[in-house]
Amino acid sequence: MAEITASTTVRVREYPVLADIGINPDEVGRRQPLVVTVEIAVGSSPITEIGETIDYRKIVAAIDELAAVHIPLIETFAHRLAEKCLAMDGVRAADVSIDKPFAITRGMAGTQVRLERV
Repeated sequence: MAEITASTTVRVREYPVLADIGINPDEVGRRQPLVVTVEIAVGSSPITEIGETIDYRKIVAAIDELAAVHIPLIETFAHRLAEKCLAMDGVRAADVSIDKPFAITRGMAGTQVRLERV
């Protein structure tokens, strides 16, 4: 019989937030839209209790907290958010993707950061 492995991921997808972000003179001091996706690896066994997982509201609160302070780069924002998520009890890995809708004329510019416990 083949061995079975399991993992559980908690996600917040495409969360829109207005953030104090940017390095260009026209960006500093004004809030800009970001679209944030967070995926957190929380465990391998079946989850049956809320204490075994992460409340989505904690992830959203971490996003909103970072959006309230000036952070020059979305790469820095993503890394700090991943650190906050990894600090939550039971989190083994955090993937953070951030898109900045108006950074370029056409398309979407963004970044992705992954932090993982080893």
